[in-house]
Formats: sequence, structure tokens, C-alpha cells
Amino acid sequence: MYIEQIDKNRIPRHIAIIMDGNGRWAQSRGMERTRGHQAGAQNVHDVMATAVKLGVEYLTLYTFSTENWNRPVDEVSTLMALLMEHLKEDLFMKHNARFRVIGDIQRLPANVVAAIRELEECTKDNTATCMVLALSYSSRWELTAAMRQMASEVEAGTLRAADIDEAVVGQHLATAFMPDPDLLIRTGGEQRLSNYLLWQCAYSEFYFTDTFWPDFSEDEMCKAICDYQGRQRRFGKTGEQVQQSGGEGKTAEAANT
Repeated sequence: MYIEQIDKNRIPRHIAIIMDGNGRWAQSRGMERTRGHQAGAQNVHDVMATAVKLGVEYLTLYTFSTENWNRPVDEVSTLMALLMEHLKEDLFMKHNARFRVIGDIQRLPANVVAAIRELEECTKDNTATCMVLALSYSSRWELTAAMRQMASEVEAGTLRAADIDEAVVGQHLATAFMPDPDLLIRTGGEQRLSNYLLWQCAYSEFYFTDTFWPDFSEDEMCKAICDYQGRQRRFGKTGEQVQQSGGEGKTAEAANT
């Protein structure tokens, strides 16, 4: 069991996951793709429980991208129905977990938006893991929106162009309320970011697995964390500099505040 090998003092603060392979999981079993999405949605509960158990502060799940709007209408409708089915307050209250959403949610059905806002409000004072769903999200959408907002502020005279630096850009992103991911996991065998947290993952550690999302168990997640803990995060420094500083150094600290 990989959970027994984890250093509990070096748990990633923020884990981001690209939940890939639902449709192929179903097709490999002779089922329709929608059955895979149902199994994948149920697995979100288990992975969130694991994150809470391990003390992960933020868990961000790539649930529905802006490109996913191009999928067949029936499949999109099924995904929206699954969202409504699984946005349940008792699940989060059971784990003392918070709920947040990032993305262009105005494109979502009104009833889904209302359920999202209600769940965010009723869980805002919980103190365990914050589970963040990236819904109707893409990194290029996010960066474009941030640029437009900064340009509007420059035009209004509330922001000087000369004052725009990395910190200011970060403050205008949808993820401004949380640290950048320490670890990004992608299930399903693909090895790409798919327009996900491109700015935020500049120094994240990547972990790719062939396991389809519905089969991504607690042990699989612990295996990914063990792999992460076996790496040296240098943030542009040499290995010797990191060792001399006694850890990941000031750059790592700054990246996670």
C-alpha cells in the first residue's frame, strides 16, 4: 500500500488532476460513454475523501473544458445532469470540505449555476480540503479574461501598465484564491496539458498514468504522491543550492503563498 510510504510532512498543498479516460473506460467494457462519466463522477467522491485524509489543502479537478462544448449534445446534457446529481451539500459537510468553481460558468445552464453558488456559500466556512472544479474552463480563456480586465483597469486609470508584473497577473486569474499546483496528475494515458492551468503549472511536477479515471483509486493517488516526494523541486536553482537552503528554497515558498 503506497499510503504507508508517504511522508505525511511533505504532502503537496495543491494537487490538480486532469480526469481523463471515462469514455474509453466504458468502451473497453462494451458500455456507452455515458456510463464512464457516471463512474468517473462517483470516483470524484473517493478521491476527495483521500485528499481530505492526507491533508491536501486544494484539489482542482478538470471537469469540463470550453472545448467540451463541441461534444455531442447528448453527452453534454448527460454531463450537466451528472453535475446536478453530485453537487450535494451533505458530501462536503461530511468531509468538512469547501467547494469552489473556476471557469466561464455563465455558459452553464441556470440551474447548474444556482446549485454551484449555493454549494460555494454553504461550504465556505469548512476547514478541510477545498475541492475546486474547473468547469467550462480553459487556460486561454482565463488568460484572455485577465488581460481584458487589466486593460480595462489601465484605461480607467486604476492600474498603471508599468505596475503589471507576475503577481498582478496572478491576482487577475480565476485561481487567485489558491496557490499554484505542486503536483499535476493526468489519468488515461495521454501526456499533455489540454489547455489546463498553463500559467499556474509553470513549476508543477507532472505525473502521467495509464489508469483510466474511474479506476484511479486511493492507492493510485498515493502512488502519485510518493513519486512526487521522490523528486527534487529546484525552481531554476541547482541541486546544490536547494540542498544548501535545506529544502525547496525561497522560490518554492513564494510560489505557494
